Amino acid sequence: MQKWYNIFPKNTGLNIYIWIIFCMLPFYFIFRSSGWVEISVGVAMILVFFAAYRLTYLTKGWVNYVWVGIAIAISIAMTILFGFVYFAIFLSFMIASVQHKVGFFTLYGILVGSTIITVNIAFFTQDQLFFTQFPFVLVSVIGVILLPLNSYNRMKREKLEGQLEYAQKRISDLMVMEERQRIARDLHDTLGQKLSLIGLKSDLAAKLIAANPDGAKNELNDINQTARTALKEVRELVSDMRGTKLDEEIIHIRELLHVAQIKPEIKGDPILENVPLLVENVVSMCLKEAVTNVVKHSSATRCKVMIEQLPKELKVTIEDNGKGFTTDRSIEGNGLRGMRERLEFVNGTLEVESGLGTTITICVPTVLKQVSKGEAL
Repeated sequence: MQKWYNIFPKNTGLNIYIWIIFCMLPFYFIFRSSGWVEISVGVAMILVFFAAYRLTYLTKGWVNYVWVGIAIAISIAMTILFGFVYFAIFLSFMIASVQHKVGFFTLYGILVGSTIITVNIAFFTQDQLFFTQFPFVLVSVIGVILLPLNSYNRMKREKLEGQLEYAQKRISDLMVMEERQRIARDLHDTLGQKLSLIGLKSDLAAKLIAANPDGAKNELNDINQTARTALKEVRELVSDMRGTKLDEEIIHIRELLHVAQIKPEIKGDPILENVPLLVENVVSMCLKEAVTNVVKHSSATRCKVMIEQLPKELKVTIEDNGKGFTTDRSIEGNGLRGMRERLEFVNGTLEVESGLGTTITICVPTVLKQVSKGEAL
């Protein structure tokens, strides 16, 4: 349950006891009157004012403007009838809670205009007591002019700070999620290629055991070496997520295709120049995934990899003569989906054409905006 003192505006710089005095003051002005009718009307207006004041913080939309209008009307009546101008201080913080720009400035203009007019009227309708409190009245008018703008800007800043804090937390969560997905994809790509190679060599070793024991022994040694290499790569991947160079990946691809009895055709220079390491790493991982899919699913006898380093982009084409597959993106596998996600990270694109064979085209821009050391200082 909300505590009673929460009805007062927060972060105004005024102590809660000052607000209590402001709440008690109108009763002093009311009970100065001699007639019970005037006192009853005054007390009723005070109660309605505080009810309207509270409801402005609990309602939204046009209802909120209605309660603010009632509060302004009561403030005008209290100033003219009883010489109590200090409800305008409450109103200054009340309209500051209206964050709609047009609504705020409309109410602000009404409040400032009505306060100045009613104060001038009160100088002619009230007794000597109103003149004796002239310095306080002047301070109240100045406060009505300045406080709403200050409170409005402060609330808007606090709201923006809250949104910024939420956005930063959301970004942090998304970064953690993206990092997990990236590590999962890297592990999938790294282990997928090596396990495919181990599976192929195991099948070959099983066929050679009887006919060629020495050949089978060599294949088993290769399996052992491949397993150790996979374990090493996984450890390196988890420890520092090292980048993969394209020329190194081409060597692995040649070996994988050779073991799978698929003729490799590599065209273009895999040693790249003036290509950011991030781009090269993403392209290398996508190339690994594409060739692994060729070995596992295509039943191809030939695989052609063409590397083209254009002035503003890097283009890699993987083409096989296998059985092809459907290119419907709604049912594509995790491999292609992971490649698309990787390439989106570096503004790259992935195109797939499948018929009598499959052609995968990877295009990644290589021109990235870099900040020089002089600009960074």
